[in-house]
Amino acid sequence: MLSRAHQGGFTLMELLVVLVLVSLVMLGLASTLSGTAQTGERIDARLARADELRVASDFLHEVLGRVSGRKVSMSRDEGSSEYFFAGNAQAMQWLGIMPARHGAGGRYHFRLAVEDVAGASALVVRFTPWVADTVAPDWSQAESYVLVPQLRSLELSYQSVLAEPPVWMAQWADARQLPDRVMVSIDTASGAWPAIVVPMRANPRTDPRGLRAVFGGTR
Repeated sequence: MLSRAHQGGFTLMELLVVLVLVSLVMLGLASTLSGTAQTGERIDARLARADELRVASDFLHEVLGRVSGRKVSMSRDEGSSEYFFAGNAQAMQWLGIMPARHGAGGRYHFRLAVEDVAGASALVVRFTPWVADTVAPDWSQAESYVLVPQLRSLELSYQSVLAEPPVWMAQWADARQLPDRVMVSIDTASGAWPAIVVPMRANPRTDPRGLRAVFGGTR
């Protein structure tokens, strides 16, 4: 025979116990869903970072890895390069080949440097068509492409295989040679990237390094 309390329904204590149990279950579900969402966000961030690194690395290998060794045929400052090349730790400019798949193949002047974009530092590539060996690039008229937004720092280093042992230099000072390799070190808001090392390959017909040229470039 049931007691009067059970005949009349749940007691207040029983209802409180049920509510506490339901609250604990809901809290556990919310915690699980929150953890799953945060994990998904971290995975998305890592994938986005990896994709950004891949795009930047591929582009730099394409445009830095195909250079022209044409000499400048105009007056230049004493000690400056005989070629369309200048490089220090924060910026670099060179004469190279724009891959046709980017919509504008052929010889172009390039500049890689940190610029202000919408109030934040970004790694920007500027490019303008080569005109003649007697004409310097006009960077004010050059097109630009933001390679890495939200940049914290950039460090460029240069290397010659002629040095024994080869060492990385923060500034390229050899006016009569082009570097053999360039290392691009990038730190972004989401963390530091692995260093990008690019061999600078030139067409042997325009490469001042003669037999040391690596075939595969285009004049």
